[in-house]
Amino acid sequence: MHQNLNEAETRAELIDPALVACGWGKVAESRVKREVITKGRLLGGGKRSKQDIADYVLVYRGQKLAVIEAKKAGLPDTEGVAQAKRYAEKLKTRFTYSTNGIGIYCIDMETGTEGYIESFPTPDELWNATYAEESLWRDRFSAVPFEDKGGAWEARYYQHNAITSTLEAIAAGKDRILLTLATGTGKTFIAFQLAWKLFHSRWNLKEWRGGEEITRRPRILFLADRNILADQAYNSFSAFPEDALIRISPDAIRKKGMVPKNGSVFFTIFQTFMSGTDEEGNPAPNFGDYPPDFFDFIVIDECHRGGARDESNWRGILDYFSPAVQLGLTATPKRKGNVDTYSYFGDPVYIYSLKEGINDGYLTPFKVVQIATTLDDYTYTSDDSVLEGEVEEGKLYTESDFNIKIVIPEREKKRVKVFMDAIDQDHKTLVFGSTQAHALLIRDSINQVKDSTNPNYCVRVAADDGAAGEAFLRKFQDNEKTIPTILTTSQKLSTGVDAKNVRNIVLMRPVNSMIEFKQIVGRGTRLFDGKDYFTIYDFVGAYKHFSDPEWDGDPEEPEGGTEGPGIEIDPIPCSICGQSPCICEKTPETCPKCGEIPCICKKKPKLRIKLADGKERLIQHMMATTFWSTEGKPISAAEFIEQMYGDLPELFKDEDELCALWGKPDTRKKLLSGLEERGYGQEQLRDLSSMINAEKSDLFDVLAYIAFALAPISREERVESRKGLIFREYNDKQQEFLSFVLAHYVSDGVNELDQDKLPDLLELKYHSTGDAVAELGSIAAIRDVFVGFQERLYVSVSGNQ
Repeated sequence: MHQNLNEAETRAELIDPALVACGWGKVAESRVKREVITKGRLLGGGKRSKQDIADYVLVYRGQKLAVIEAKKAGLPDTEGVAQAKRYAEKLKTRFTYSTNGIGIYCIDMETGTEGYIESFPTPDELWNATYAEESLWRDRFSAVPFEDKGGAWEARYYQHNAITSTLEAIAAGKDRILLTLATGTGKTFIAFQLAWKLFHSRWNLKEWRGGEEITRRPRILFLADRNILADQAYNSFSAFPEDALIRISPDAIRKKGMVPKNGSVFFTIFQTFMSGTDEEGNPAPNFGDYPPDFFDFIVIDECHRGGARDESNWRGILDYFSPAVQLGLTATPKRKGNVDTYSYFGDPVYIYSLKEGINDGYLTPFKVVQIATTLDDYTYTSDDSVLEGEVEEGKLYTESDFNIKIVIPEREKKRVKVFMDAIDQDHKTLVFGSTQAHALLIRDSINQVKDSTNPNYCVRVAADDGAAGEAFLRKFQDNEKTIPTILTTSQKLSTGVDAKNVRNIVLMRPVNSMIEFKQIVGRGTRLFDGKDYFTIYDFVGAYKHFSDPEWDGDPEEPEGGTEGPGIEIDPIPCSICGQSPCICEKTPETCPKCGEIPCICKKKPKLRIKLADGKERLIQHMMATTFWSTEGKPISAAEFIEQMYGDLPELFKDEDELCALWGKPDTRKKLLSGLEERGYGQEQLRDLSSMINAEKSDLFDVLAYIAFALAPISREERVESRKGLIFREYNDKQQEFLSFVLAHYVSDGVNELDQDKLPDLLELKYHSTGDAVAELGSIAAIRDVFVGFQERLYVSVSGNQ
């Protein structure tokens, strides 16, 4: 009787009633929801791969306790086991079920036990099975719902996991906690929801540690290392009562003569905490004006930036407030450059990697364009002019020397010209130089070759730019504003730039630290409408980091030593304010020997070279695009083609089948979809077309070249060679329409032959559908012409398809 039910009917007639009978949706604080777990990886052209959608998620007391994968009654009840397990792994539920509405198959993800059960458990039964040990604070945290701003906010699955894992750690008595989540995945949202639950459950250290019960709200500190990060967090916490939020700033402290204490959630940067004075006017940290047990919970944003290093001022702050529960937020797994962070906080309670974010569709994929020039290194010759400094005869200056020891302006201008010719100049772009002076040279070079007439098209945002630079940065981050379009910097923008529409990142300085490299890449990963990917233009060989097992693997025990200069806080005191790190928020180029500006040991000036007349015009460059496997690893173009060659037989067996599939809009669409699911989207096919000199060819030719070694022909050649075959089937008016269609095909490519393009083409040609019908006949007849001619466009002519 039930065998003919489809999946929707099975859910409605068999599974839903069974859940209701067990109390789901009837017992208070229980609900059943269908959940979109992943958005689907961006494939290009606004398309995504298939989403992961759980048929049922059982939620009780705010916790996701189980997943149910439903199949139609006519299929075996264990048909959905693989999906059920995959979804449970993502949602971190202990239990998961596969059912066809008749049999129920249960899997315990913790013990590995599997088997049939008679009925679904009740909410209390499932809660007790999940949490064998009772916890007062778990119950109190669960009683506080997420703040969703009236339905505008909803935690993504990994954010929910991070919040739950952190609260479980707090409930278990842990006082040092670490979360590792890729840049752009919403760490501030997670911090907000944690603060919200702690605030409304009235969690505090005294009661948590078994002291007498008190009713005060917790005091929470959000500690960042840049004002822009502290300001972003402060604005993101706006759902709290206004009098609960306190922004600790030097101006406010000076004005009132004391640190603010009347609030619940405090925001500051560590420089503010280090910038106080004692009664005699000598430097003294402001944080000493708070009792050590003043704060109950401290969130340390970007904690990998030296936050737990013994010699850093961060450590002094954290040690002073050691009674507090401290949560570190970082984007980078355990590496040589941040081992002290992991030693201080311990292993992360939850990890969500960059690769996971891209594959789930919550972060934007990227491609890398490697650029090499004939002046990537340099040896002085006598026809060049030494403008400043002393040249070493015969010395080979390499990438690490440029703009640190030696400056050749023509070299930098050539690099700027190369990437400016390659990018869409209307797309927002970040350019990283070696020093602030180098960033200035890049800015000026960009503005000299730009197409835009706006004087603020490209600006520098570095420490020396102060408030003006911060103002430009805010405008750049505003997605409604197009100016400035390009920012140049040295170190400042590697973190803390929440700009969703960054389309290009240009590396014009070496990036020695894996930690910093991941931070820089993270500047482009945020999602934005119409943004299918972003591009990294790499002049310095940074792409090699992608081949390093540290790029995005599991956390591993680091070896001894350090990992280059990276972005660790400089221990040299600032010559302006005397503090380390600098509290006046300037990062001057200090002498590495004496730490002073100007250098008291008479640091030698940089070597400045002017190339001989004509040499600049002789600088050549070469570009190469890196492709990515479905596992998220970089592979060469040859490897990509070889991989694709192996996969194509699964989609078509010979040339005739490829022609037949490509010659019909519906089957062509299915074929393209199949290619996209295997990692060969239209963007990748277009990249391949440029490599085989087939930019003006049909994507069909790319496939035919890889699968059957057929020489590509241009779209114009294809039309000219098939026009007689096509037109003989149609009358004059139909031929005129098809000529119009084919002109668009030659100009813009095969997507102009999609059926959904037909209405637009008719509007362009005839101004209205009615006029088109008057000329060509009924809509059905027009569609037959539009679809029918395409088969003839792809027939074989003299060996070419």
